[in-house]
Amino acid sequence: MRSIKTALLSYGMSGSVFHAPFIELHPGFELVGSWERSKKLIQQDYPNVTSYPSLEAILDDATIQLVIVNTPTATHYDFTRKVLEAGKHAVVEKAFTITAAEAAELDALAKAKGLKLAVFQNRRWDSDFKTVQGIIKSGVLGELVEVTFSYEAYLPELNTKAHLEEPSPAAGLIRDRGPHMIDQALCVFGYPNAIFADLAIMRTNSRVNDYFELILYYSDKRVRLKGGFLAREMAPSYIVHGKKGSFLKSRADRQEERLLAGEKPNNDDWCEEPESEWGLLKTAKEGNVLKAFIPSEKGNYLDFYEGVYQAIVHDAAEPVTAAEGVQTMKIIEAAIESAREGKVIGL
Repeated sequence: MRSIKTALLSYGMSGSVFHAPFIELHPGFELVGSWERSKKLIQQDYPNVTSYPSLEAILDDATIQLVIVNTPTATHYDFTRKVLEAGKHAVVEKAFTITAAEAAELDALAKAKGLKLAVFQNRRWDSDFKTVQGIIKSGVLGELVEVTFSYEAYLPELNTKAHLEEPSPAAGLIRDRGPHMIDQALCVFGYPNAIFADLAIMRTNSRVNDYFELILYYSDKRVRLKGGFLAREMAPSYIVHGKKGSFLKSRADRQEERLLAGEKPNNDDWCEEPESEWGLLKTAKEGNVLKAFIPSEKGNYLDFYEGVYQAIVHDAAEPVTAAEGVQTMKIIEAAIESAREGKVIGL
């Protein structure tokens, strides 16, 4: 199997939790190191890799084929452009960029150079979303009419990471959790006709939006996306209503929890949800009303990296394409405009 030498641009939480364990596990990748500015931590976990002193050191290493741009959002456009110009493939975390124009420019640059550019939308491979996606695709709910995806938590205190709380074009919940929600909606339902958005500040002393509600308008249904930090007791994170039935599902994927606890994603029970988190289906079948709890599908972020491998080695489409990333950025820009103008924005 061909080995793709891969470097990270950061070894903080995202690098150590969401990327390095899966790059190490996949036989098609070789983790060669990370750019580390102050704390030198990667060699504690991976003694045989390199702690690079600068971005330039990574770009100048001709053996590196893939770079993971997992730095703060404000740096994504500049760093990714430099990676692509150096002739290397790239994976970029969400939010892809600050503007849709920047995202489109990176997409065009990658295509012009014959390189692969993927957006790390790992939540497509959450067990809960995969379960909901499967129910929708099965048609058991009939024609869909109303859908709600929410990503809420109880986190009333401000985040200690300044770039998440200081006002800037890259800050705010709409750019932090918003891309996850939007990508999931676009993945299932496609691009909407219009959008209405409400963005607000709810936490004490917060200076950036920490609440959002978006309504995506389709010709035959409405899709609502919600996020906030003041939900001490949460409603189902996925509520799907069709003309034949409904499906309610909690957000119960355990991958992040287990990764943060230091587990490796090589267990047979990786991302199995407990029976208590199975989704509730109520629908009509053969003239009878059926009510049942549906076993959750397994999620696995390794599938994202398998998609990246297939893209680079066999010229398949990226698991989340830059073009899809552009669409997500367009939705975010339209949401900000809608909240500012207080009106529905056509897409």
